[in-house]
Amino acid sequence: MIQTTSAQKRKDYLFSISLIGLLFFLFGFVTWLNGALIPFLKTACELSDVVAYLVTFAFYISYFVMAIPSSKILERVGFRNGMTIGLGVMAIGALIFIPAAMTRSYFLFLVGLFVLGTGLALLQTAVNPYVTILGPIESAAKRISIMGICNKVAGVLAPILLASILLKDAEAIKAQLASLTDLTQRTTLLDELAQRMIVPYFLLTVFLASLAIMIRLAHLPEINPEEDEVKDNTPHVHKSIFHYPHLLLGVVALFFYVGVEVIAGDTIIRYGDSLGIAMESAKYFTSLMLIFMVIGYFFGVALIPKVISQKTALALCAILGVLFTLAAIFVPPSLRFEIPFIDLATFEPVRLLIPYTVLFIALLGIANSLVWPAIWPLALNGVGKYTKLGSALLIMAIAGGATLPLVYGWLTHLLQSTQQAYWIAIPCYLVILYYALWGHKIKFR
Repeated sequence: MIQTTSAQKRKDYLFSISLIGLLFFLFGFVTWLNGALIPFLKTACELSDVVAYLVTFAFYISYFVMAIPSSKILERVGFRNGMTIGLGVMAIGALIFIPAAMTRSYFLFLVGLFVLGTGLALLQTAVNPYVTILGPIESAAKRISIMGICNKVAGVLAPILLASILLKDAEAIKAQLASLTDLTQRTTLLDELAQRMIVPYFLLTVFLASLAIMIRLAHLPEINPEEDEVKDNTPHVHKSIFHYPHLLLGVVALFFYVGVEVIAGDTIIRYGDSLGIAMESAKYFTSLMLIFMVIGYFFGVALIPKVISQKTALALCAILGVLFTLAAIFVPPSLRFEIPFIDLATFEPVRLLIPYTVLFIALLGIANSLVWPAIWPLALNGVGKYTKLGSALLIMAIAGGATLPLVYGWLTHLLQSTQQAYWIAIPCYLVILYYALWGHKIKFR
C-alpha cells in the first residue's frame, strides 16, 4: 500500500513537472517571437527603426505594470488558478493579432503584444516560485535547470518558425515595394503581407486556450505561499525594503541585463538585414544567439558552484559582454564567412552567410546566459520577510527590455549606423560588472 502511494506521488510529480516544463517552453517561444516580428512589421507597416522597436516596449513594459498586481492576484486565487488566468489573457493577446493583421494596424499589434506580455507576467509570477517548491528544496536547482533548457530550446525554434512564414520571399517583396508607384497596388501588397500573421497567431490562440483548460482541469497540487516564506536570519530586522541596498542594486543590474539581452536577441535579424544579408540567412540569427545561450547555460550547470561561484560567473559574463560588444562595434561589416547550419523548422542543412560583427552579437548569448540565475540569489540574500516584494521588484526590472531597445533604435537614427548603436551595451555590462564585484556586498547598517 505504501509502495502504491509512493508510486502515485511520483507519477503526479512527473506529470506536474512535465506540464510546468511545457509552460517554460511557452515562455521562451512567445518571448523570442519578437526577433522576427520587428523586421516584418517594419516592412508591413512601413515603420522607422525607432518606431519598430516599440514592439519590445509594448511587450516588456507589461512586466513593469503587472508585476505587483500579479502577486496580489495570486494571493487571492492561488498559483494554479493564476496560471489559468495568465494563459487566458495570453490567448486574448494572440487573438488581437488577427484583426490587427486584417487592418494592418500597428497600434492593434502593440495592444496585442501588451496583452500577451500581461498574461505572461502573471504566468511567470506564478510558475517561477511554483517550480521551486513543487518538490524537495534540495533538488530545486535541478528542476530550474530543466526549466531553463525548455525555455531556451523554445527560444531557438520560435524565430525560425515564425520567420519561415512571415519573412518568406522577403527580399523579393522589398524589391517589389521599391518599384511600385501605384498607391493602390502598394497597399494591396502590404495588406497581403500583413495577413500572413493570421494563421500562426490563430494557432497560437488555440494552443494557449487549450493549455489554459488543461491547467484548470489538471491535478496540480495547490501550494500555500505562506509555507515557503523565507525566514530572516539576519541579526537586525529592517523596517523597509529600502534598507537592503544590495537588493535594490540587483534590481538595477537586472534592468540593464534584460535590456541588453533583448537588444542582442531582438535587433540581430534587423542588424543583419541592414548590412545587406538576405533574410534567408538573417532569419536564423536570433536562434544562433540563443544556441550560444544554451551552451553558456550548460557550462553554468557544470561549473557552478563546484568550480566557480555565482558572483564570479556574473563578473566573467559581464567582462565577456564588454569584449564581444567592442568586437562587434569595431570589426568591419565587410568581413564575412559561411557556416553550415540546420534549419530547425525543416531539419534541412543550410549555409549561413554571417558577418563577423553579427557573430559577436550572437556570442553575447554566452555573456548573457548566467546573469539572470546569478543576480536573483545575490539580490534576495538575507531579505527575509521582504522576499516576495523583492521578487516582484526583480520582475519589474524586466522593463529594461522595454526601454533600452528603444534607446538602441534612437541611436541608430542619431548615429546613422545600426553597428555603432551597440555602444549602448557597454554601460549595461559595466553596471552588471559593478554589481558582481561590489554591489551585491553593500549592506545597510
